[in-house]
Amino acid sequence: MSAFSGATLMITGGTGSFGNTVLKHFLNTDIGQIRIFSRDEKKQDDMRHELQMKYPESAGKVKFYIGDVRDARSIRDAMDGVDYIFHAAALKQVPSCEFFPMEAVRTNIIGTDNMLHAAIEAKVKRVVCLSTDKAAYPINAMGISKAMMEHVIYANARVAAERGNTVICCTRYGNVMCSRGSVIPLFIEQIHAGKPITITNPDMTRFLMNLDEAVDLVKFAFEHANPGDLFVQKADASTIGDLAKAVQQLFGDTGTQIIGTRHGEKLFETLMTQEEMLRSEDMGNYFRVAADSRDLNYDKFVVKGQVQTMADESYTSHNTKRLDVEGTIKKILTTDYVQDELNGIRHN
Repeated sequence: MSAFSGATLMITGGTGSFGNTVLKHFLNTDIGQIRIFSRDEKKQDDMRHELQMKYPESAGKVKFYIGDVRDARSIRDAMDGVDYIFHAAALKQVPSCEFFPMEAVRTNIIGTDNMLHAAIEAKVKRVVCLSTDKAAYPINAMGISKAMMEHVIYANARVAAERGNTVICCTRYGNVMCSRGSVIPLFIEQIHAGKPITITNPDMTRFLMNLDEAVDLVKFAFEHANPGDLFVQKADASTIGDLAKAVQQLFGDTGTQIIGTRHGEKLFETLMTQEEMLRSEDMGNYFRVAADSRDLNYDKFVVKGQVQTMADESYTSHNTKRLDVEGTIKKILTTDYVQDELNGIRHN
């Protein structure tokens, strides 16, 4: 019997790509109820109708809650009776966060704090929060807001551990292929329109991960977390140039146009910093980064110091396994989105 048997799972931001994939993993199990918490009634209605059409026997397990993590009361009202939470609600687009940074603050930082306070108050058993590689050595507003979100998570994890009720942990992963706003759907759309695909910088590298792997990472964290742990999946990467070639080999070559780096973009992404690598544990397909257990009593560190504070290098999309074009094709073929598009099933 799994920990989810008969349990109630809440997914914040549950109408997004991650939430849809979680439903695919859990709907036909013995889970008791899945609560979708989000602010877009249209997306909730679309999800409700799709579930009723595709999974009529299981659709009743899914309950919908309109609310916003920015509104502490709305998240508290939806929390009663929840056993577990996957926290995916976030502003994720780098350019939009760059132009509207306070919106990223309100959702990614304050919204996460609202959710965690409500979870601790409601004695939720476990909370897994979703973060991004952009939180490591952040240079843009989205990454900075996610980095602060992680510190909010760790602070609340310490409080929850002292009370002994709620285990709070965090996952961090790179680009999820074909998730909302990602580049592969844009490339495919441009090819279907007969236009050249737009590339910011062909030498940029990005981690490649599919949605099922994202859910597997969250499930692994759920099963193995100690309070305040950070979990990272080992991931392959490719250059943006090779990713573009891979998509064109599958869908047709309409040419390319180099448009230059967008606001706040990095040349490569970092999943673990040098400081985190030092206290990481290799768990096979994943790394666990233990919470920093030091307290505010800094005198002992002033007196004794520390021998080593960082590893030789961080874990980045430049130094992980690099896929060539053929390997990138195999990787993107693992996504339902690409398979559907190849079979003529168009996505909105």
